[in-house]
Amino acid sequence: MTRIAGMAGNRGRNLLNIADREPGGAELEVILTNSEDAPVLESAAERGISTEVVPLADDMDRREHEEAVLEALSEYEFDLVCLDGYMRILSDTFLSEATTTLNVHPSLLPSFPGMDAWGDALEADVSVTGCTVHVVTDATDDDGDVLESEVDAGPIVTQEPIPVYEGDDAESLKERVLYEGEFRAYPRAVKWFAEGAVDVDETAGEVTVEADVATVDDADHGGLPGRRIVSSDRLDTLRYGENPHQDAAVYADYTCEEASVVHADQLNEGAKALSYNNYNDADGALNLIKEFDEPAAAVIKHTNPAGCATADSLSEAYEKALSTDPMSAFGGIVALNRECDADTAEGIVDSFKEVVVAPGYSEGALEILFEKDNLRVLDVGELGERTDRFTEKPIVGGRLVQERDLQSISVDDLEIVTEREPTDEELESMVFAWQTLKHVKSNGILFADGTETVGIGMGQVSRVDAVRLAAMKADEHAEGKDAEGAVMASDAFFPFPDGIEEAAKAGIEAVVQPGGSVNDDDVIEAADEHGMAMAFTGQRSFRHD
Repeated sequence: MTRIAGMAGNRGRNLLNIADREPGGAELEVILTNSEDAPVLESAAERGISTEVVPLADDMDRREHEEAVLEALSEYEFDLVCLDGYMRILSDTFLSEATTTLNVHPSLLPSFPGMDAWGDALEADVSVTGCTVHVVTDATDDDGDVLESEVDAGPIVTQEPIPVYEGDDAESLKERVLYEGEFRAYPRAVKWFAEGAVDVDETAGEVTVEADVATVDDADHGGLPGRRIVSSDRLDTLRYGENPHQDAAVYADYTCEEASVVHADQLNEGAKALSYNNYNDADGALNLIKEFDEPAAAVIKHTNPAGCATADSLSEAYEKALSTDPMSAFGGIVALNRECDADTAEGIVDSFKEVVVAPGYSEGALEILFEKDNLRVLDVGELGERTDRFTEKPIVGGRLVQERDLQSISVDDLEIVTEREPTDEELESMVFAWQTLKHVKSNGILFADGTETVGIGMGQVSRVDAVRLAAMKADEHAEGKDAEGAVMASDAFFPFPDGIEEAAKAGIEAVVQPGGSVNDDDVIEAADEHGMAMAFTGQRSFRHD
C-alpha cells in the first residue's frame, strides 16, 4: 500500500479527493499545513487522517522551516508527498530528504506558471487550459531565494486539458479546472505511483509512465490506450434529444477520415435539419451497408435494420430490403453503398422516409428526391475504408470503450456440424446473414433468403422469442417472400434446442450460429432431426446498444 504525506495551505480539496478515492489503494498517512486555521485540518480529522501544523515563524528562513516540516513528518511512514495549494516554494533542504514530491498546477505547463494561472489563461485568450501534475524540483538558489524561472519546472507526470468558455471569469475557470481537471489528473498520477508504473529519473529530469501506453494482447489487436482524451467541437444544436424533454447537440471529430453522417453534406438545404434520432439511425444504416462490396441497400428504424439486401443493381437491392418489412420501414432511414440513381430514388419516395444516405446521387435521382420536402438527402462522399478503431458508450461516471466489431466471415470460416451439408446457395446466404446480423440489437435472429433479409427478430431478452419474432415478421410483414427454405442466423449460441424447434416450424432449412453452448450436441441433434444444415462461426456478434 502506498502511503501519502499531504501538504496543504488551505482547504486541501485535492488531497481530500485523493483520500476519498484511494487511487490504486493509496492512503493519506498525514496532512501537514503551516496554518492553524486551515480548513483542511477539520476535514482531515473527520476522515481520521492525522494532521500536523508547522507555523512559519517571523524569524524562520526557508531552510529552517523545511527542517521543521521534516521533523514533524519524521514520525510517519510515507512513500509519496503530495502538495495541494501549499504556498511555499520548496528547496533541496526538503526535497533531498523526502521521497518523490508531486504538485498539481492549474495550467498546462509550461504555459502559465506562477500564482495566477487562471487569470493568465484568460488574459491570453486561449481556448484550452488545464492542469499539470509534476514532480517538484528545487527552485531556489544557494541563498534560498526563489528562482522564478525554475518554479513549476519539474518533469511532468500527467496533464488534463480543460476548455475555456466564452464568458468565463477567473473564478468559474478555477472551479472547472479543479473539479474537471485536477480531480482527474492528481488521482491518476497517484494511482500510477501506487501501481509502480512510474519511473522518475531525477538526473535526466524525466518521468516515464508505463501505464499510459496502449496495451497489446496479441498480434491481432492494436490494444486499448491507458487513457483517452476525447475532444470534439459542437457542430450544431438539435431540436431535442431522443425525446422532446431532452436537450441535445451533435459534436464533430474533424480528425475522422471515415465516411460519416456527421460530416455528410445535406443536399436539400431547405429541408428541416437532422434530429438526434436521425443522426443515430443514419449512422447505424451507414455502418451496415459498409459491410458489402456488392450493391447494397438497408432500411433502418430505431437503429435496427428493418431490411437489408444486396443485388446486381442498387434499385433491386433497395426493393428487396424494403419488402422485408415495409410497414416498419415507414419513417425509416435508407442507406445505399452506391451512387443513388433515378430508379432507386423512385422506389425510395414511394413511401415516407426520413433520411437517405449515399456516397453520391445522379442528377435524376436528386430531382426525384427533392420533390419530398422533408426527406433529408445526405451525401457522405466516397465510403473508403473503415478507419475508426473504437466505439464507446457513455455511462454514468465514465465510458465503455471497445474495438469496433469489424469481424468478417467467408464460407471457408464456417464449420459444418450437421449430417446435411449446406448448399452453395445456403452458404452464401449464411455469410450475408451473419454480416447483417452484426447490426441487429441482441438478442438477434435474422432470416435470409439468398442475399436479402426475410424476417428479423431484434432486441429480445429470450432467444426463442427472437426466433418467434423473426418468424412473425416473415409471415405477416414480408411482401413476396417468406421463411420457407430460408437460412437463420443467430448472434449467439442456442442454449437449448427450443430455438431450432421454432425455426423448423417457420420453414428454416439451414442455420448459422457461433456454437459453444454446453448443449451444442442437443442443438445439433435437433437440427439433424429436422434435416437442417448447421454451421458454426466460432465467434459471437452481440450488439447491446
